[in-house]
Amino acid sequence: METEVRLESSLWVGIKRYRAVLSGWHFNWTEVDKKNRDKKTISVPVAEVVGVEEGRVEILPQKSVEDTDKDFTVFYVKRISSGSSCGLLWRLGRIQFSCPSRVLRDQWTKHLRTALKTHSPLRPNRLLVFINPFGGKKKGRKIYHSLVAPLFELAGISSHVVVTERANQARDHLLKKDLTGFDGVVCVGGDGMFSEILHGLIGRTQQEAGLSENDPTVALQPCPLHIGIIPAGSTDCVCYATVGVIDAVTSALHIIIGDSQPLDVCSVHQASALMRYSVSLLGYGFYGDVLAESEKHRWMGPLRYDYSGTMVYLSNRSYAGIVQYLPADPLLSSPRDRTRCLSGCSVCSRSTERLFRHSSESGSLYSSHFSQFSSDSEGEWVSVEGRFRCVSLTCMSSSCPKSPLGLSPSAHLADGTGDLILVWDTHPLGFLKFLYRHTSTEDQFDLPFVEVHRVKAVRFSLPSGKEEEVYKETGGLREGIDEEERGYIETVSRNGSQQHLAERDTGQEMTNEQKMATPFLCGLCCSKAPAKSVWNCDGEILSSTEILCRIHGQLVRLYARGIEDGAAMHNCGKENDNCQMGCTLNK
Repeated sequence: METEVRLESSLWVGIKRYRAVLSGWHFNWTEVDKKNRDKKTISVPVAEVVGVEEGRVEILPQKSVEDTDKDFTVFYVKRISSGSSCGLLWRLGRIQFSCPSRVLRDQWTKHLRTALKTHSPLRPNRLLVFINPFGGKKKGRKIYHSLVAPLFELAGISSHVVVTERANQARDHLLKKDLTGFDGVVCVGGDGMFSEILHGLIGRTQQEAGLSENDPTVALQPCPLHIGIIPAGSTDCVCYATVGVIDAVTSALHIIIGDSQPLDVCSVHQASALMRYSVSLLGYGFYGDVLAESEKHRWMGPLRYDYSGTMVYLSNRSYAGIVQYLPADPLLSSPRDRTRCLSGCSVCSRSTERLFRHSSESGSLYSSHFSQFSSDSEGEWVSVEGRFRCVSLTCMSSSCPKSPLGLSPSAHLADGTGDLILVWDTHPLGFLKFLYRHTSTEDQFDLPFVEVHRVKAVRFSLPSGKEEEVYKETGGLREGIDEEERGYIETVSRNGSQQHLAERDTGQEMTNEQKMATPFLCGLCCSKAPAKSVWNCDGEILSSTEILCRIHGQLVRLYARGIEDGAAMHNCGKENDNCQMGCTLNK
């Protein structure tokens, strides 16, 4: 059994005396008054101690060192409220202790550093850092060198920095260069840079395993290197959905202490060719059209997304399609269960046990990963056909500052599933209501033309030419057209599309509303609606419309821990100054 490090003595902070105790997983210091009575106690998990330095040391905003024989400085994670964001900001806490002797000072620094190694085995020692100097407000280099690099130096982390000069440089580097000795890869940029790192690491891992990424049935091997994200882009959706805030210091501290958050990844294939990987949004229809339209107005900067969204909405488009999906086990979780994937999520924890339960027997994490993936053949595919405003698949909530709860508020980061959102053709005002609810706390799925399913795989294809011709000849959804001719042909197997079928059985309210959809505002922004849309895959346009998507459970790991519940942490801190949850709050 491992021997616990334990040390206790009286130390001074300024003129105040403290009783400091290093015991097990925590480092505590308690103020003691002149009558030797305990006052306020601060408790910090050893795992959240960033570094220990001899003397009086300051790191941010500028490093300064006053070398004194009897003093040492402890840096640790301190949490503060993030205001409007859903997570907590992490800041570098700092306290300077004075000892009666240099011998005791050396004893404290030695024991604290030993405890760090014992209780933080996943802390990185060497990192490969990619900086995108062009992303966002073009401040990637400044953010890294002024805020992140000093923290890495404090924690004893060495880094090899590559400033990218072209698109896909980071991906190509990861695919071809020697990665021996690196514990993780860090991207300083936005979602685009993260996607490069994601594709490079997954591709490299499959290459070394002798697996073909182009085979849609292959069980991909999880990547051994962690990914860290320092947000510095125009969009930082992945960072926001996994940390809860967009803040460089917070993300850097998560990297330093070696936090580990597994993440599901969706592979997108067309026939026998890999197109891309996705972790946030795979969207057809509205979201694809917005991205395609925005590419025509890049000169507008970030405003092009608002402009393009407005123009596409006014175009009032819908698209015919056939969606097939493989449902996940409804007993495990549901996209409508109103749970949130927070730090320590029980759904994701149970999924880890389920996805990798055979690892101890087989001796390989990867063979167990294959067992859960091959089970996709079990169960029946559900097929629905009709006209859709948008079809979306997401492996996470896809929350962001403008949409705090995201596309699917109850989606999980690491449960081996994705959420499929189908928005059927409807009246423009109804679709506007759906879009608006993403900016509030209202349930965007509680609408008669919206359905959501938790799935393991999805296929999308275009209907036959005959059905598309029927739609074009009739000029859209008109009065008196039969239900089948209107494009709501559905092939529903055992559990398929019960929500939509129930709506059809309740009466003609939805039908009448949809019959009005095409004439309203149609042609205001375009003379002729295109026959098909494009896929928006994490901000990139796919070249093919007919695709196969599969969710690979916990394929990569991030230096993160999920979104911390700010309300719970605050209440814990208020009720107990000596909080055992490790919630060191700035009160």
